[in-house]
Amino acid sequence: MSNKTLLTNLDIVTLDKNETIQQNASIMIEDGLITKIFDSNNLENKKNSIDCTGKIAMPGLVNAHCHSPMNMVRGWAEDLPFVEWLEAIWVAESGITPDDVYWAASLAAAEMIKSGTIAYNDKYFYMNKIADVVKESGMKAALTWTVFGMGENTEVGEGLHETIDWIKSLEDHPNIKTYIGPHSPYLCPENFIRQCINIALELKKGLHLHVAETQEQVHQSIERYNLRPVQHLDSLGAFDLPDSTVAAHTLHVDQRDLQILAQKNVLIPHCPITYMKLAMPFPSLQKSLDADIQICLGTDGPGSNSDMDMFAVIRQTALVHKHLSNDPTILSGDTLLRMATKTGSKTIGMQNHGTIKVGAPADLILINMDAPHLKPTHNLVANIINCVKGSDVSDTMVNGKWLMRNRVLQTLDEEKILYEANKRSLNVVNRGKKQLRHYTH
Repeated sequence: MSNKTLLTNLDIVTLDKNETIQQNASIMIEDGLITKIFDSNNLENKKNSIDCTGKIAMPGLVNAHCHSPMNMVRGWAEDLPFVEWLEAIWVAESGITPDDVYWAASLAAAEMIKSGTIAYNDKYFYMNKIADVVKESGMKAALTWTVFGMGENTEVGEGLHETIDWIKSLEDHPNIKTYIGPHSPYLCPENFIRQCINIALELKKGLHLHVAETQEQVHQSIERYNLRPVQHLDSLGAFDLPDSTVAAHTLHVDQRDLQILAQKNVLIPHCPITYMKLAMPFPSLQKSLDADIQICLGTDGPGSNSDMDMFAVIRQTALVHKHLSNDPTILSGDTLLRMATKTGSKTIGMQNHGTIKVGAPADLILINMDAPHLKPTHNLVANIINCVKGSDVSDTMVNGKWLMRNRVLQTLDEEKILYEANKRSLNVVNRGKKQLRHYTH
């Protein structure tokens, strides 16, 4: 017997190539797939249908780069410049345990589901615990166990070679993809990056790492290798792997860097709220967009972003880049929604995501548009980008299964998560006393 859900009387932001918006439409979902989209006026039998009057449907959001358990240090290292913030966080993280990560990741999953995110690309420690959360929540994810190669005392949990068995254990999971996870070329020794690349080749994986976050990192790379970070990684083969490489941030690039990133189809998650909060200078995205770089959007960790609301990221990306480029036409239309869905889904390895159409997986969200800040609706897409907040999401669905209905989580125990995560986060920062590693210029 098939599992059917019929949503009626809603508007659909399809994000198809024609930018189609369907009004007063119905969506039939069977066995996790969208099987029919039609005019609600043609609905003959309303039995067992769900009336969605006042709501819109759109593809679920994808958080292309985050460190979800860093909500443990939300509000912990405030009003600090990047390097001081980073080292303060590393001290706090010296106190984390696997169970802490589980509950913090559960809190993050609850926050993401309740703000319209259906999939995320997570890079942290004790990733076996985060994998448990992904399975329980019903979300989709790409997971990366971050490693440093700077000595045993700098790692949290397993080192590089010990994570291989964990990666292999998830090989057949339909909702989880894995990457090899060196932290960055500015912290990891070159021979360690080479080891990561060799393992990625052996396991047919890609890399997920941080690249060119600051000009200082660019200068450091030139001093060490006579190459900028992107060009150095390219020389090592980091962009010639069996799977995609995710080069988070990659803010400071020249024309040659852009050529490499475009030719090698590197995925670049952009996390502007973190950059603004930590006062990290960054250029307009205009050159990257002109070069056809695959830019997607992420929250980064809630220790720097402070939350995991992808709608906030969408709006801030629009605002800051119109300002930086002195051009109100940049990132126009539904471009940002596509970055936050279709392009971001490439980091997760999701097939056929980013458009509401027949045959696509039913990975979608419903937004309640009956709110003062969402009226009037002269331009629905503009209202979504500039006005919608995560709390406007009423329902979240993955593979045809409700993860949230009418603002109530269906797969996670929100009350228990709030209690455990808050208690454990306070314990983490009290235990964390060790300087795990130092940022080097």
